[in-house]
Amino acid sequence: MHIVVSLPASEAQPWMGLFAAALPEARLDRHEPHCPVDPSAPQADYVVAAYPSKTLFAEQKSPKAVFTVSAGIGHVLRMPNLSRDVPLIRVEDAGMAPQMVRYVLTAAMRFAQRFDTYRRQQRDAQWVQHPPRAPAQVTAGVMGLGVIGAAIARALAAQGFVVRGHARTRKEIEGARCHAGDEELGAFLDGIDVLVNALPSTPATAGVLNRANMARLADGAHVVNVGRGDALIEEDLLALLDSGKLSGATLDVFRKEPLPPAHPFWQRSEITVTPHISGLTIPDETVAQVAAKIRSLERGERVSGVVDYARGY
Repeated sequence: MHIVVSLPASEAQPWMGLFAAALPEARLDRHEPHCPVDPSAPQADYVVAAYPSKTLFAEQKSPKAVFTVSAGIGHVLRMPNLSRDVPLIRVEDAGMAPQMVRYVLTAAMRFAQRFDTYRRQQRDAQWVQHPPRAPAQVTAGVMGLGVIGAAIARALAAQGFVVRGHARTRKEIEGARCHAGDEELGAFLDGIDVLVNALPSTPATAGVLNRANMARLADGAHVVNVGRGDALIEEDLLALLDSGKLSGATLDVFRKEPLPPAHPFWQRSEITVTPHISGLTIPDETVAQVAAKIRSLERGERVSGVVDYARGY
């Protein structure tokens, strides 16, 4: 069994060492993403596209499967020469869900406790007490109910928030009222206090956090984006903050990353900016998942996490 991992030399460790330990029976090679095409490169059984490359699939034309080392697959779909006949398999959770649950719970609790309000009062040296607000008085909505979104919804419900969920197809999550499809999006959005985006990046989800949709939220609502940056129309968010319709936002993903120093988000006290850290990849858990799926494929078994190219996730 031959496996090729696309990684620059500067990022080869710990990944190459972990793959060697997890699959000692395999021949393991590294593809240098920035090098010209090597027409004599031996063909791999499996490719791990851990880093963007313009030449990877010009060299590796027909592996049995291509793996990512993240839940996001956009960098792979943008690579030239990727055959849609080759299964593309994304990482499912691998330690990311607990991190993202903690991130969203922190943002939701900050909203419930009015910490952003008190931060602004501190800036203005204002001593004003506001009525206490329990999680049961806050409606939280989660867009995207995959492995991570469902975990976020369950965690919010466990903390006492009133929880709604929305997905392309009908889901059942204990403690959450779930909506499905475009025809139920309005009913899902209406009156939400904390809106959490956990959607993948697809043509259908691009721009879903737009002015019309966010205007349906409760007055003073808070937006949390841990999905993908292209879901949010940034200008619309700023306009709704300026008008007072929204009270704030907690943003971990952006259309352009790193977020440029001149971007207006940096200067807005209502916006908390974090550098795409809500769900960092944990190498050993990710490698263990990829290795287990490779062994399953070698036994002729089906695996989960296979991307539907038509849907983009």
